[in-house]
Amino acid sequence: MKKLVVIMVALVLTLGATAQKRGGFVVRPRTYVVVGGGGYYSPFYSPFYSPWYYPGYYGNSFYHRPTKLDMQVADIRSDYSDKIWSAKHDTSLSRKQRRQEVRRLKQQRDKEIMDAKMNYHRTR
Repeated sequence: MKKLVVIMVALVLTLGATAQKRGGFVVRPRTYVVVGGGGYYSPFYSPFYSPWYYPGYYGNSFYHRPTKLDMQVADIRSDYSDKIWSAKHDTSLSRKQRRQEVRRLKQQRDKEIMDAKMNYHRTR
């Protein structure tokens, strides 16, 4: 009788443990499908596979260095994105006033970007 009770308790504990949900989420790696031209690949045969033509290197024509205008526009956008976020989350204003403020800030942002572009091209 004692053996039967021990077996039943062990069985209940085992079933209870296996019935628990496994927490978290499942991470599946990205799968890539590569369609090859078939056969042998030599990295020295084609100049497109040469490291000197790789777009990540600074010495080639693929590297894009941001201009002063690009950096100025990025600064304007980041400043106004902070102002717009603050206006959207300002609880002292009514919803209609918040929408009007956001609209006004977006118009100011666009105007400043256009002015920056005009001044940049005018001085060049």
